[in-house]
Amino acid sequence: MEMKKKLPIGIEEFEKIREEGFYYIDKTGLIKELLYNWGEVNLFTRPRRFGKSLNMSMLKCFFEIGGKRELFDGLEIADEKELCDKYMGKFPVVSISLKGVSGDSFETARSMMCSVIGKEALRFRFLLDSKRLSSEEKMMYSQLIMIDSKYAQIFQMSDSVLAESFRTLTMLLEKHYGQAVIVLIDEYDVPLAKAFDNQYYEPMVHLLHNLFERALNTNKSLYLAVLTGCMHISKESIFTDLNNLKVLSISDVRFDKYFGFTDADVKKLLEYYRLSGAYHTMKEWYKGYQFGNIEVYCPWDVINYCDTLRADKDAMPQNYWANTSGNDAVKHFIEKSDNGTVKREIERLVAGEEIRKEIHQELIYHDMYQSVDNIWSVLFTTGYLTQRGKPDGDVFSLAIPNMEIRKIFTRQIMEYFKETVEHDGETLNAFCEALKSGDAKGVERLFGEYLRKTISIRDTFVKKKMKENFYCRILLSLLEFKEAWGIISNGDSGAGYSGITIEIDEEEIGIIIEVKDSDSGDLEAGCEQALKQIRSMQYEGQLRDEGMRQILKYGIACYKKQCRVFIENDM
Repeated sequence: MEMKKKLPIGIEEFEKIREEGFYYIDKTGLIKELLYNWGEVNLFTRPRRFGKSLNMSMLKCFFEIGGKRELFDGLEIADEKELCDKYMGKFPVVSISLKGVSGDSFETARSMMCSVIGKEALRFRFLLDSKRLSSEEKMMYSQLIMIDSKYAQIFQMSDSVLAESFRTLTMLLEKHYGQAVIVLIDEYDVPLAKAFDNQYYEPMVHLLHNLFERALNTNKSLYLAVLTGCMHISKESIFTDLNNLKVLSISDVRFDKYFGFTDADVKKLLEYYRLSGAYHTMKEWYKGYQFGNIEVYCPWDVINYCDTLRADKDAMPQNYWANTSGNDAVKHFIEKSDNGTVKREIERLVAGEEIRKEIHQELIYHDMYQSVDNIWSVLFTTGYLTQRGKPDGDVFSLAIPNMEIRKIFTRQIMEYFKETVEHDGETLNAFCEALKSGDAKGVERLFGEYLRKTISIRDTFVKKKMKENFYCRILLSLLEFKEAWGIISNGDSGAGYSGITIEIDEEEIGIIIEVKDSDSGDLEAGCEQALKQIRSMQYEGQLRDEGMRQILKYGIACYKKQCRVFIENDM
């Protein structure tokens, strides 16, 4: 049996992927583009899990003095011999990730920042013995790597040392090597997000402003800097004095194919693992993000689904990307649906349509959720919405990228609906009483009221049978109010709910509900079809076996926000 390369799930170290036989989709063309499209300080903004950290690791391996040239054998950049001779392995590189800088207080986060910088400084411990550095300069270095008597790391930088730490390290490295330094800062905005969540945003902004301004602005020891993050935080905060910043966002055509997997990348990957039959499912679920001029797939999803398919070729796709975050941006958006316009716009998005909106890609955290207009921008920059076609200035045509992201929206819509109806016990009780007593008109009236209040989930993404899931989920959310009732949804198998059965033991009442989506608008015909299906399901016999003496059979047909209810009552 042919041994295939391992899939690099969660591995972001370029050297490890290349040396240990992992599958690698070649993005080394980024190096050439970066050098030929020069910017002294470059900020790449992309959603999470789109290969930012791996690309940063690749840049470090390429530029750093003492790097392994063989890591790039057979890759696109190796064909650029003149460029490789000039730049490969020629620079001291300072490389850090701020992904882990969090904490529930500023003091904790500051300590983590010191730790990250101190550990990176420790890679250059040879500076203590450098003949090119003065004793004073070696003392400056020692302040970055404070050591106790047992040589264990302790990080107690003063505010002034911390603020100057990047600039100090680049200055010392340049003097030692006689070569300007490349600085790589991955996930620069994570500390800001954590600070905002834990209410120490202002001191963190001040800290990062000092670090970046001193390291990246008018720093003669800096050759090139690359930063990555999900958001471009406004110049009013950390980038105020940074005049040399080149922002390369998801709407920029430059570098558009180097973050995320292209269609050709995915086809080649599936062919390699003999999974080409899964191409259309992969495309429907994980493609659809437009970066610049091309559409890309989310790498995290593709790699994880490939791994699942290798074990089970019939495995259904899952929400891999969605499960790596709390999806707060979508939640905040859904909570604004009390606004009638927003509600209709959400319904159009979920239905696969496009919405034109003015997008501001430069934000500050304080303003992100203050207005619906800003939330549109957050959803776009973080990958929950994507552009379609070319923008008209700051006005973009926005759409939900794919099935996975649509699932996030529909889940949040249903959770918000549940939270809302829980506060309306009187109406819920009236609905359940009407259902139990066989009051079809009452059920129709009250269910119709709920449909008009909530966000409809009707779409062009899925087959007709799947559309009925929305109405069934609404019903199930309402029925959860009656904890004593035994409620079974008979198979959310991926093809739609086949029905809902209810057992009310103390009153020996059984209820069978079948829901139909009447896309023609003929609600009466839909109800008749639902009742006909109930008769063929044979659920009535099961309820009789459970001791139910009265069986109520409901055929419910829905069309957008309208419904009709028919009933058959078997005593």
